[in-house]
Amino acid sequence: MTEQGDDRREPHQLSRLAELANAPAGVAVAPVQPKPEPDPEPRPIDEAATTTRREFARLLGEFRRTAVLVPFDDHDSLWTADFNGVRWICAFSDEEALARFAVARGDAAREWTYRTVLGARLLDVMVPMLPGPGGVSLDAGSADGALFPPVAGVVPDGVAVDLSGTGTGTGTR
Repeated sequence: MTEQGDDRREPHQLSRLAELANAPAGVAVAPVQPKPEPDPEPRPIDEAATTTRREFARLLGEFRRTAVLVPFDDHDSLWTADFNGVRWICAFSDEEALARFAVARGDAAREWTYRTVLGARLLDVMVPMLPGPGGVSLDAGSADGALFPPVAGVVPDGVAVDLSGTGTGTGTR
C-alpha cells in the first residue's frame, strides 16, 4: 500500500495483519542523538496513529455492513475460541476462507454447518450474550484476518473492557 493511499484493496481484503506478523522481531538501536530543541508550537497528533485509527474505523464500518459466515461447533453453538480471557466468535468472509480454516485445523473432512450473519449483529447482539469479554475474529489464521476486540466503539459499552482505567466501557463481565 502506498503512503498516499493510491493502492485500493479489493472489498474482500479487510486487513493486513500479515504485515504486522512479518515485522522484524527486534528493534534496531540508533546512536544517541542530542535532544532537539522543543518546537515552539505543539505538534499535531501522530499522523501514522491517525491513519491507523481511520483505517480501523473504515474496516469496522465495512464489517458491520457485511454478511459473514459463522460456523457452529458439534453442540450447535457458535464456533468460538478463547484466548487470554477473551472469547472470540469465529467468522469468515466466504466459504473459501472457512474451508482454509478447516484444512488448517485438520477438520476438512468434517461437515461444517454455518449461518450467514450481519457483522453488526455479531458485535451488537451476539458478543453481549457471551460469558465474559468477547469479540469477533474474522478469517482466523489468514493473512487478511482481522480482530474486533471487546472495547468501546467496537462492542456495546456495557460489555466493553475498560483498558484505560477511565471508567469508559465499564462492562461488568
